[in-house]
Amino acid sequence: MSLGGEVVALMLLKETKSICPICYKVVNASIYRSNGKVVIRKSCSEHGSYEDIYWSDYEQYMRVQKFRRDGVGVENPRTKADKGCPYDCGLCPNHKSYTILGIIDVTNRCNLRCPICFANAAAAGYLYEPSKEEIFAMIDNLAANKPVSTKALQFSGGEPTLREDLPEFVKKAHEAGISHVEVNTNGIRIANSLEYAKELADAGVNTFYLQFDGVKSETYLTTRGVDLLQTKLKALENLRNVGHKSTVLVVTLVRGVNDDQLGDIIKFAAENFDIIRCVNVQPVSITGRIDRQKLREYRITITDFMRLVEEQTEGQITRDDFYPVPTVVPFARAMAALKGKVYPEFTMHEHCGMATFVFVEDGKLLPITRYADVDAFMAEMEDVAKLALAGKKTRAKMKMITSLRHLKMRVLSSLLSGVIKEGSYSALGQLMRRVIMVSSMHFMDGYNFDLERVQRCGIHYAVPDGRIIPFCTMNTLHRQEIERKFAKTLAPEPTIKQPIKV
Repeated sequence: MSLGGEVVALMLLKETKSICPICYKVVNASIYRSNGKVVIRKSCSEHGSYEDIYWSDYEQYMRVQKFRRDGVGVENPRTKADKGCPYDCGLCPNHKSYTILGIIDVTNRCNLRCPICFANAAAAGYLYEPSKEEIFAMIDNLAANKPVSTKALQFSGGEPTLREDLPEFVKKAHEAGISHVEVNTNGIRIANSLEYAKELADAGVNTFYLQFDGVKSETYLTTRGVDLLQTKLKALENLRNVGHKSTVLVVTLVRGVNDDQLGDIIKFAAENFDIIRCVNVQPVSITGRIDRQKLREYRITITDFMRLVEEQTEGQITRDDFYPVPTVVPFARAMAALKGKVYPEFTMHEHCGMATFVFVEDGKLLPITRYADVDAFMAEMEDVAKLALAGKKTRAKMKMITSLRHLKMRVLSSLLSGVIKEGSYSALGQLMRRVIMVSSMHFMDGYNFDLERVQRCGIHYAVPDGRIIPFCTMNTLHRQEIERKFAKTLAPEPTIKQPIKV
């Protein structure tokens, strides 16, 4: 068939549900192979038909299918299955993954007016800022999840560092049993105040999630409306000076703006390996009515990111070095079966995110796949779990030990054996401090929305009314309703239009 003059050969891959990007009504959708790409197609009776790129590389789309893992959901859902997905968020009984990373927005105030912002922060026309008591209750709500309590929490916004009581929230999270606490920040206050950076670090922030769109000043003029490059560098300097060693560089990836800088950003992370643990890339999401041609121009996907990394690192990191999030589930299940504990299982949808771990040696980037047969190792972990669950723990332990033959690097083998022996957060931390994670998570918008992905989401917002809501439904459907419900002051709807947001 022909679409806009382009000859398109379609092959149906699956049927799913989506939403109309205009009225947000649930509609039927189909995922197709189309000339080497994967597309989603749907039609709304009122607003017409839509087609969007789901993944830009069919071969990679199919490669990750084998890593799909079903989760167990939550034993204590907060809402009932009534109106149907995605309106029952949440978490409702139909949700298939529990919370891996919880998020609490502590304010919608911001000291920037970014042209690109998934929270529409500072332009909403009202103040959303939960009280200390409400935030404490949200922390406790996440910690109460069953069968696995939330082990990681991110404080976000708006700009969370505008709250003077943020260090109290960090301490409370640790007291509630949440072992990993992050602060999502644009870095302005941390750059301006060494004392404040130290206060947060001393309170127990494990990782700073630093907005970092590139290594060129002009990039920030486009994405943030002001040149922030020196601010980012100063924030990193201050974190280094207070002895903090875990920052994630968070890149909003926009086609034609900073997609030529991925290699330079990864190189920058390698040069600052002492304090940077991860480069996490978030392809821009698209909102509002937009014509088909513009949608194709703006859309950039996870597989575009992987290809660009391969090109811009001159093959030091290839697209095949990346694996989907649920790849590590067999290891968690093997550890749980051997030690009689419950470990978090990353059963998110296989097309939500891709990552690799990279060693930095003599200035070179060496992905973990150079030293480990990931597929073989995880296959062994499946067997370990089966043996242990069948009561054959001695055989399972022996198989766990012999599985280390799939690791070719002595340091990696030593570190991983330490994780196996201790099974602790600190042991995992020792491994993570030896590598940089390079990853991409593509949050959905109304055009590429897939309800199957929503039901497998493991990144969830806690909100003041007791609900726990998947990331993509929060930002696509529920944010304004929730924030206005709990707003302290209301103002007329803003007239500012933002055609692109993340």
